[in-house]
Amino acid sequence: MSILVTGGTGYIGSHTCVELLNAGHEIVILDNLNNSHLEAVRRIERITGKKPVFIQGDIRDTQFIQKVLIDNKSTAVIHFAGLKAVGESCEQPLKYYDYNVNGTLCLLNAMQQAGVKTLVFSSSATVYGDPEKLPIQENSPLKATNPYGRSKLIVEEMLRDLYASDPNWHIAILRYFNPVGAHKSGLIGEDPKGIPNNLMPIVAQVAGGRREKLHIWGNDYPTPDGTGVRDYIHIVDLAIGHLKALEALDSAQCTAFNLGTGQGYSVMEVIHAFEHVSNKKITYEMAPRRSGDIAECYADPHLAKEQLGWEAKHGLREMCEDMWNWQVKNPQGYQ
Repeated sequence: MSILVTGGTGYIGSHTCVELLNAGHEIVILDNLNNSHLEAVRRIERITGKKPVFIQGDIRDTQFIQKVLIDNKSTAVIHFAGLKAVGESCEQPLKYYDYNVNGTLCLLNAMQQAGVKTLVFSSSATVYGDPEKLPIQENSPLKATNPYGRSKLIVEEMLRDLYASDPNWHIAILRYFNPVGAHKSGLIGEDPKGIPNNLMPIVAQVAGGRREKLHIWGNDYPTPDGTGVRDYIHIVDLAIGHLKALEALDSAQCTAFNLGTGQGYSVMEVIHAFEHVSNKKITYEMAPRRSGDIAECYADPHLAKEQLGWEAKHGLREMCEDMWNWQVKNPQGYQ
């Protein structure tokens, strides 16, 4: 019996694979390697002492996925595979609907045909759009402001419709806030191909000399220092959230959970914290706001604590320390 992890060589997927293996689960990693590295599989094995099965493939191939599920006797799926850059989604919306929506539809069809009805889905806090009040609760209005967020919201609605039609499904929808940091070993971390779209890897690359400067997209938001405020969550805390969600799916359900710390930090606060732990000056330049970005976003994580027994343990300092450790040990990422 195994758990299929789609997108398992990616940033969140690789850390979750470590937690699954350490908890005694057997896993099969499926990834097309479009925005990740095969080296992550070898690093997962080094950390855990266990060699995961790796299969290269695309979730949009329903028959292929069905065969993978059956051949490996999979009983559950943790679904990370997809695209995740807000800015790019505004420029190439059809690409995002293809990978994120159509890809998940193909996966669900394969699961249904294979008789696998347990799913942990990687959603996003972007489904809330520009929140009416903070902190954000799971019952807050869902109104994504960009194609990436809408692609996640469409999938959520698909899952709710699927569960309504067949209550034998066991579904956890995990709405992430902003994953940062790296595994304490420094063996796995965030290494996007091309130019990173998220704040922390750019900050780390500037500190490490790999990148000249950071662009801060907007300093005129109605926040204490004018820069955007986000709920940053340590990647290991987030990975453990998937393990807790999987363990909680004994009963049939389709439930959404916020995975965040409940604490918001501005871009400038993150920069100053990273400068402190790295003892490096972060060069930055102010730039206009990006399309689809919002001023503030942070979670109310109480539902996950009550129903999953999960809460974030790591603070901003440790997030920066572990990210810097990854950057120092891997100045060119997995290359």
